[in-house]
Amino acid sequence: MPILNRAAELQDEIAGWRRQIHREPELLFAVEKTAAFVAEKLLEFGVDEIVTGIGRTGVVGIIRGKGAGRTIGLRADMDALPIDEASGKPWASTTKGKMHACGHDGHTAMLLGAAKYLAETRNFSGNVAVIFQPAEEGGGGGNEMVKDGMMERFGIAEVYGMHNLPGMPVGAFGTRSGPIMAATDEFNITVKGRGGHAALPHKTVDPIVIGAQLVGALQTIVSRVADPIASLVVSVTKFNAGFAHNVIPEEAKLAGTVRTLSPDMREEAEARIRQICGGLAAAHGAEITVSYHRNYPVTVNHADETGHAVSVAREIAGEAAVEPSLDPMMGGEDFSYMLEARPGAFIFLGNGDTAGLHHPAYDFNDDAIPHGVTYWVKLAESRLTA
Repeated sequence: MPILNRAAELQDEIAGWRRQIHREPELLFAVEKTAAFVAEKLLEFGVDEIVTGIGRTGVVGIIRGKGAGRTIGLRADMDALPIDEASGKPWASTTKGKMHACGHDGHTAMLLGAAKYLAETRNFSGNVAVIFQPAEEGGGGGNEMVKDGMMERFGIAEVYGMHNLPGMPVGAFGTRSGPIMAATDEFNITVKGRGGHAALPHKTVDPIVIGAQLVGALQTIVSRVADPIASLVVSVTKFNAGFAHNVIPEEAKLAGTVRTLSPDMREEAEARIRQICGGLAAAHGAEITVSYHRNYPVTVNHADETGHAVSVAREIAGEAAVEPSLDPMMGGEDFSYMLEARPGAFIFLGNGDTAGLHHPAYDFNDDAIPHGVTYWVKLAESRLTA
């Protein structure tokens, strides 16, 4: 089965919505204009129930089918990133320091297109919940919607997500059962030594030297603690210390991220960071404090739902254009919270040969729109067989 004729017919209209959203990017939970646009379109489509303010600024629309049945959720994210756009597109961001550099404008527009089609046809039994989420880019909006009782309020039995992927051909899909995206933890480390004159280092406890040793020591968690087959990233991304050429400072501050694909490795990585810091502090007579924040959990696809998602994608794109065992990615995704609350699956849709995600020159590829809309429609119809 190729893409739906109706999805192809709607491509230009959906692209227009996408470009309008792209021009006015909003960050985290402050997506009031985007959420209002979404709610206005859902009302225009004749969606049966529209609820705003879920998870602070999220929107949920309920489309009822031709008969009774269960409810499945389809989710798109709405927020942009704090980046100056350099795409050069006519529809580029009109707000300095903000741009849709991850394609959430495309995700939102494709789900709106699917909602329009499903509200027109209603070729299913049960209900489709179209979920428009704020604050995926670091705010945990998915978690906020779950904590706000979204799943219980709308009786959602399964939930599905989709994200574009630069480098994957347009019209192609990729996913996997089990862990598909990593947990995204963050750490902040403060090394407190004893400052003094740079010409008298023996009278100081140099936090820069300790910090430099710490950067190297943390890498041994990956190289000498983790199973070589396991996936683990420990990256120090900040190192701030000092203020003059001839002064050894009192303090150095480091920060970074830990990415894991299993709960056990997540526990081990945090424990080892604390142990290494404690050991270096004792060895040098310094004080080292660790602040460790557990951010998004691992995004784990459920086996049955992933199998169904793969079968729908294959019907649309053909077997050769669907990768059912995609390598996991070490980026994070707060759809993980929804998959902890309900069974479901997260899938990638090809964006073609474009700039990468979070790059200033990135732009969502509008040629992907009919493929994404068709996937959403066929997934809903097949999971809610009339």
